[in-house]
Amino acid sequence: MSRFVSRPACAMLLSMAGMADLLAGCDGIGSSASTQSPQPSAEEIAIRTAPAEQVFQGTLAGQAVYLVVHDCEVLRVQQTAQGRLEWKSVLAPEPYPLPTACERQSLSFDAGQLTARLGRRAFGAGGCCASGGTYRSADGLTWKKL
Repeated sequence: MSRFVSRPACAMLLSMAGMADLLAGCDGIGSSASTQSPQPSAEEIAIRTAPAEQVFQGTLAGQAVYLVVHDCEVLRVQQTAQGRLEWKSVLAPEPYPLPTACERQSLSFDAGQLTARLGRRAFGAGGCCASGGTYRSADGLTWKKL
């Protein structure tokens, strides 16, 4: 059984929620959800467009590991049963009481160890870094600040 929402109700839902994917359930607008290919999530776009120095795919401690750095946070990437990419945070700099922006971020691999360099700069402050630092891990899950 398919469910349709009236056009006025759709307009209200879209204006309230701002979600374009609700169009799939509106009568006569868009195509049905079963024939429409899912749009990539913000996570998938960030993962696929990350530069090489912000991605690690390899083996750590005998386990296959896929990590990406995004917005000064190291994230473990996993594929769902539906084939979508999702991430989970494994390392983030300590919180800072004022607004910050990511100034530098990278991952590098050497001698069986992964090194993450993260740096957040406080708005209005010169130089880097209000929070972050250099971290090392042998398994991609447990990190030690250097």
